Amino acid sequence: MSRQFETDAIRTQITRTNEREHSAPVFLTSSFVFDDAEHARALFAEEVAGNQYTRFSNPNTSELIEKLCILEKTEDGIATASGMSAVFTAIFGLVKSGDHILSARAIFGSTHQIFANILPRFGVTTTYVDIDKPDTWESKILSNTKIVYIETPSNPGLEIVDLEWLGNLCKKNNLILIVDNCFCTPYIQRPSEFGADIVIHSATKYLDGQGRVIAGMILGKKEFIQPIRYMARNTGPALSPMNAWIISKSLETLAIRMEKHSENALKLAEFLEKSSFVEEVKYPFLPSNPSLKIAKKQMSLGGGIVSFVIKGGLAKAQSFLNALTWFSLTANLGDTRTTVTHPTSTTHSKLTEDERLAVGIKPGLIRISVGLEHIDDILKEVEQALGK
Repeated sequence: MSRQFETDAIRTQITRTNEREHSAPVFLTSSFVFDDAEHARALFAEEVAGNQYTRFSNPNTSELIEKLCILEKTEDGIATASGMSAVFTAIFGLVKSGDHILSARAIFGSTHQIFANILPRFGVTTTYVDIDKPDTWESKILSNTKIVYIETPSNPGLEIVDLEWLGNLCKKNNLILIVDNCFCTPYIQRPSEFGADIVIHSATKYLDGQGRVIAGMILGKKEFIQPIRYMARNTGPALSPMNAWIISKSLETLAIRMEKHSENALKLAEFLEKSSFVEEVKYPFLPSNPSLKIAKKQMSLGGGIVSFVIKGGLAKAQSFLNALTWFSLTANLGDTRTTVTHPTSTTHSKLTEDERLAVGIKPGLIRISVGLEHIDDILKEVEQALGK
């Protein structure tokens, strides 16, 4: 029987012990006991299903994976210890020396470090393409191109990639499409419906939603998850059962949280557009967004992130940050609490100035992850900080 998103997020539970608990317990165990020698052999030969060792699987991580596969509409998945371990494991599980990656230029700073400085050590190269120039992408595809990698919306510039167009391009050229869906979550956007082969999450963000744990998710088609799982099992970026349990419980409120995050963010973006202190506002569902039509085609809501550029550059941006009285100045996002980040000096500081400017990260750019506090208080805090 088909069920709605909220029901699946709350009611998907794969384990109930003899104690008949209503909520899944936490399985804090490193290993599992086999029935006999033949059972142990069959488990390791993958002839029967079951748990062997928590680095491989655990009831808590299995429940989280099954739940997110249902919500993202994917076939299989892997839970990892962090968002960046999900990015690295997914890519490293699929490429070999001599392969080439085509990536949107607008990506998270640490992902850029993997492409620019780590993968080349193993003979894997990357070419960057601009999100606002989709007509140039196909010409950058090489005979050895294996993967196309994007974030949409991008971090922190909130650039939008047309997933339907890109899915068709990748299918035509037999390329694996990996989409970082961290900013949207499956409640707002499901890249698999547009042709994505792998969907990645930093579950640290909205999937947890309360700034408590770090985790990553790799979700997608079984044929691609299989080699990634081999990589994960043998290199060990496993998610702890406790963190898996916390995120699985957090998914029960994901829909209602994303509704409120998006409502507050849109109101803040509209407020900022009217401010004489602000040069530019970036938000997917603003009428002024040139990618609004694409955003509304593939996203049900605008999400909880607003980026804006303060007039006066770096000095004014620092003054704004220092004038905040109760927003959290931190690199994290997706929290119930409003958090603020200056990408130039933090999350994207390892990029050169030219690399930052190429993706719209100006010195005066501020990224706000709009929380669930009352919108009147959020607007007052921003207004007073801009005024100072």
